[in-house]
Amino acid sequence: MLLDVHERPKKFSHLLVFGIQHFLAMIVACITVPIIVNATLGGQGMVNPMPIDATIVSAGVGTLFYISVTKAKSPVFLSSSFAYISAIISALSLCVATTVVDGQEVFTGAPNLWALVLGMAIVGLVYVTVAAIIKYTGVGWVRKLLAPVVIGPVIMVIGLSLAGSAVNNVTHASAGGYNLLAVLVGLVTMFVTALVSHYGNDTMKSIPFIIGLGVGYVLAALLTMIGHLANVEVMKIIDFSPLIDLFKDNITFTTFFKMPDFLILRKEGWGGFEFSQLASILLIFLPVSFVTMSEHIGDHENLGNIIGKDLIQEPGLSRTLIGDGVATAIGGALSGAANTTYGENAAVIGITRNASIWVIGAAAVISILVGFFVPFTKFIETIPPTVVGGVSLLLYGFIASSGLRVLVRDKVDLGSNRNIFIISAILIAGIGGLVLKFTSNIRIEPIAVAMILGIVLNVVLKEKPQEALEAAEEQPEEVKEEK
Repeated sequence: MLLDVHERPKKFSHLLVFGIQHFLAMIVACITVPIIVNATLGGQGMVNPMPIDATIVSAGVGTLFYISVTKAKSPVFLSSSFAYISAIISALSLCVATTVVDGQEVFTGAPNLWALVLGMAIVGLVYVTVAAIIKYTGVGWVRKLLAPVVIGPVIMVIGLSLAGSAVNNVTHASAGGYNLLAVLVGLVTMFVTALVSHYGNDTMKSIPFIIGLGVGYVLAALLTMIGHLANVEVMKIIDFSPLIDLFKDNITFTTFFKMPDFLILRKEGWGGFEFSQLASILLIFLPVSFVTMSEHIGDHENLGNIIGKDLIQEPGLSRTLIGDGVATAIGGALSGAANTTYGENAAVIGITRNASIWVIGAAAVISILVGFFVPFTKFIETIPPTVVGGVSLLLYGFIASSGLRVLVRDKVDLGSNRNIFIISAILIAGIGGLVLKFTSNIRIEPIAVAMILGIVLNVVLKEKPQEALEAAEEQPEEVKEEK
């Protein structure tokens, strides 16, 4: 490492540059979550259900809390989690009044903010509870409960269940119709992102989504300008009104800086909650919390290998889980976003060989300050759904592929009927949308059903002695040593 975890850049200017670089590497994924949620629910009439400015601030606040809890020994920048997108959408729309307009269901009520805030608080409580148990019992039982044959397909379901949302954004169906030019913009965004990630240099590979979104946005802007000049509606892909409205009246200090739209400060959205919904909220968020907990462990093991430190032992998994979980609860109250560890964080540290916790802290402070900068968040609001959809085609597929990677990495035997049955039940129940309804408000959502079925089958279908022996022999060396 050029800069180890405890080392500080010699000059403040270097600290600032390194902090900005780390922030930029993390910010696209951070803002993509609220962009996707807003594009999905906004197309159905819900106004700014997940504020972008507050999401950026909550990432910085959550990171600073994490640094404090982990005694500044783990160089991790926390940011909004893609795994919770489906849960966030379900929570915000839980029991919200709707009507049918032109054959499409449209929300007529405010988002159910209590459902989202309580859901994230539940996730935080789960993390803290597991952290307390791990402190005294070790991490082995978590790995057994979240066996690769269960967690891999569940991650795949999370990604694949969002496929329809990505396609609707690309086609502009989320905006109320089909637009072939919008499809072109979305596909260009997707291809540029993929090409940059595959063929770009190290710097470009660390920010492929920034480049992809940028190229898609420029193309959409050019088409929109031509559309206004030629008065062709189908070419008007971008709605610039958020930026225009910001600068059309008297320009004051608040034009550039103001308090972010924190959920806890909103006056509307709190009246639609009933305690009978609590069971549904639990069943929406609990399964995803165990999935992201598994990712949390994997990310810290990966980062530890990069920086040459065992983060699972020091500062310890119990501390990192508390930092991540409480940061998620904080993020839920501020913006509705779940804070989580990112592969991009490890990638940037690995490429730059800069693991300084001072740089991570600087990036967190920059994130908080940017959240108060109005022109940035208004610009983000102008990004059209099709550009978001183009990136989502890869992101959602990446989530699904990550689940497949878990199966491959842990050498899950796909020649075993037992494993195939477990994987099949999870995939079909999750992607097919199997819901268990007990009352109008109490229901088990597809991802929860899929995970429950997988865990039960994994317990009921015992491995045959010979299969267990072969599986143990094929496990990675680090897993054998841990056992």
